[in-house]
Amino acid sequence: MRLEDILRRSMRVFICCGVAMMLAQAVLADEVLMKNGDRVTGEIVKKDGDTLTIKSVHFGTITLPWAEIETVKTENPLNVVLVDGESLKATLQASDGNVEVATPGATRTVPQAEVAALRNDAEQATYERFLRPGLLDLWAVTGSLNIAGAQGNAETLTITTPFTFVRASSTSKTTAYFNSIRSSARLIGQDDSEQTAEAIRGGWAYNRNIAKSFFFNSFNDYEYDKFQSLDLRVVLGGGLGYHLWRGERGRLDLQGGSAWNREKFDPAPDPVFVRNSAEAYWGNDFQYKLNSRTTITQGFRMFNNLSNGGEYRMNFDAGATTTLTKWLNWTVAVSDRYLSNPVPGRMANDVLYTTGLGFTFSR
Repeated sequence: MRLEDILRRSMRVFICCGVAMMLAQAVLADEVLMKNGDRVTGEIVKKDGDTLTIKSVHFGTITLPWAEIETVKTENPLNVVLVDGESLKATLQASDGNVEVATPGATRTVPQAEVAALRNDAEQATYERFLRPGLLDLWAVTGSLNIAGAQGNAETLTITTPFTFVRASSTSKTTAYFNSIRSSARLIGQDDSEQTAEAIRGGWAYNRNIAKSFFFNSFNDYEYDKFQSLDLRVVLGGGLGYHLWRGERGRLDLQGGSAWNREKFDPAPDPVFVRNSAEAYWGNDFQYKLNSRTTITQGFRMFNNLSNGGEYRMNFDAGATTTLTKWLNWTVAVSDRYLSNPVPGRMANDVLYTTGLGFTFSR
């Protein structure tokens, strides 16, 4: 047999196999028919809330309004969760407002409104991991070491080290942060350099859902600022929060409660002194994904002094992180602390800002 004939027959076999695979894929595909007549085929990924996510054959991953779906037919079993909490592994066939749920042992029909969630096996594994994570699971760490300096008529050196740790599950969120700055300068003709900035801020917070839109929150903050004469501030507080908005691209939480604040100032124009006070606090946390690479965050807290009326503190933090590679990112961050009654001779406002390359690690 000639080589040309062998190649021709091999090409025919290859084409036939390809057509057979496409036909098999079409036969095994899930199918969704919308009320307006549109038909989508592919693999159903999940139903979460009022939307159905399907990885379609021709249009990629799309979301469809569950209420606008006329019929659904699945070829492969899905994890089906009903509104009463019952969970099944079954195929579906929905029409006329009812869903036929077929398990290996039996078939039952339920109203379409009673289907709370659908998940394929990959989504189910992710859901269970977020529901019952291990101690070391779900942590995301972002940080950087930024250095800036000058050499010549003036020698300057500035080092900043912002770090954040976040662990978010289906029911709770744990965060921790650390941020520091140290800066020094020496002019030509001087023997010694002088510090121009030195501050350290850190703390942790824990949120726990207690209802669909409400959560309990607690936190512990620490702060040192040499040029505000703040030797150490320790704040311990807790209260309630409300999920005002949660979406695919971000969230907005409001919270408020009470806190205890201990401030030690040393050295100061007056002898070393300590202030202890009860505080009421309120504020917000905001996060939004601008695009596939950039996420912005913002947090604000107002602390009203209950022990000495009229005095207050404000904390404001904002930042943006742009992913460059899987682990490398570009960060910009601003951290502001305002104290209405600073030590005499000191300014009320101290701002820390950093920018540079950083890293992200998650598991």
